[in-house]
Amino acid sequence: MNSPSPKPRVIKDFDKLDLSIQEQIKLEYPEGFEDNLIYFSNKDGKRVSALPFETDEKYYLVRMTVEEAQQLIEDDDDYDDDGNLKDEIKEEYEEKHAEEVDEEETSDFDIADDSDEDEDEDDED
Repeated sequence: MNSPSPKPRVIKDFDKLDLSIQEQIKLEYPEGFEDNLIYFSNKDGKRVSALPFETDEKYYLVRMTVEEAQQLIEDDDDYDDDGNLKDEIKEEYEEKHAEEVDEEETSDFDIADDSDEDEDEDDED
């Protein structure tokens, strides 16, 4: 039995990520990054921190220290003075990235009409 191949792992700085990935990360962490950092030892044995983020295609570790995480939020106009993603920005990104997901899903899969299944479930009650 073959297991699926693991997702490629990407370690990158936040500012080097595509804008689309940055926006998705903001949606995943609307209250900032610093409380979600993970710590690990790199190949040189040095303890480093990163923000984990996963897409359908890749698993990202976004390099940043607590100080960098705080500074990113402070400098980003998408976040308010309390470090929270602004509601209008959140809605904009959700719409934008929901459309991308819809496009990907419809291009890869046929949409099944499961209306008959819903009727069967109702009959059981």
